[in-house]
Amino acid sequence: MNDNELYPIGDAARRSGLSVSAVRFYADAGIVEPAHLSGAGHRLYDVDAIARLELVRTLRDLDTDLDEIRRLLEGDTTLHDLLTTHLEIVERQERTLRARRAVLRTLIRQGGTTAQADLMHKLVSMTDEEREQTIDDFWNDVGEGLDVPDGFVDRLRAMRPILPADPTAAQLEAWIELADLVRDPAFRDAVRTYLHETYTTDEWQAMATEPMQEFIYESGGPLVEAVLAAYRAGESPRSPWAQAVVTRFMEAVTAVSADTALTPEIRNRMADAYRRLPDIERQIAEEDAASEDPVYDDTHGRYLSLVTVVNGTGPEEDTLPYAWIADAMRAPDDGA
Repeated sequence: MNDNELYPIGDAARRSGLSVSAVRFYADAGIVEPAHLSGAGHRLYDVDAIARLELVRTLRDLDTDLDEIRRLLEGDTTLHDLLTTHLEIVERQERTLRARRAVLRTLIRQGGTTAQADLMHKLVSMTDEEREQTIDDFWNDVGEGLDVPDGFVDRLRAMRPILPADPTAAQLEAWIELADLVRDPAFRDAVRTYLHETYTTDEWQAMATEPMQEFIYESGGPLVEAVLAAYRAGESPRSPWAQAVVTRFMEAVTAVSADTALTPEIRNRMADAYRRLPDIERQIAEEDAASEDPVYDDTHGRYLSLVTVVNGTGPEEDTLPYAWIADAMRAPDDGA
């Protein structure tokens, strides 16, 4: 196009990708006025005006408000600021649509009622503070009167869902299910009963103590990783490397759980226990699958599973090599 040439409204419309009526509307609205009027009163547009019409078309395709476009063309804002603001609007709309999709999917899956639809809408619309309060109320109720060592319920409470600012549909669906569950008195009673029956036995009371919980969730992690590193490297369980890392792990466990030194007898008992663990886990899984009311999967296990999805943290990929660890644990004079 010639910079000095003037084009009738039909040409301006064709070159900008707009209809003639749209070009006329933008002129009447003061958005993009013609560069000149012919003697007969016909509107004529130069290349700059056509370029502005192309920009208007692009911004309108993005649902940009006319007042915002006018401010841009009048120099009251920059294109960067306008696009940044509009991107924020689009992202908010996207999050809203994603939340609605999660509600609809959950309702369809559950065959929901009108009351459930209203509840689910409220759950996905909660503020961060309201979500935090929902989880706190759950653990306050579950932990009341629970005969476990001090600090154990607070440790459980710390494993809480944190919905990201831009959650996926799966995270929203998991939060809807979790929030619905933790508000259910029957679920609270079931979790309380599971924790009571599990952690009030002598064997599991020790697991619930603050030192053992701190070891499991914090200080013990590097020791377990060191054991796994030796295993992944293909070390023999009786090699010096494997013996060193497994011994450090056993010493730490013994100090926390029994407050005693590691002896050959304790090593061998721990080795026997680790060798039996796969069979015990398999038996529990089989019994749970056969049960009409699988306790863990329907209570605390379900809570943790949903928290994992909400937080976007998948399950650990590594399973402990129990037989290898058991061989490494056995006392040196018990046969290499």
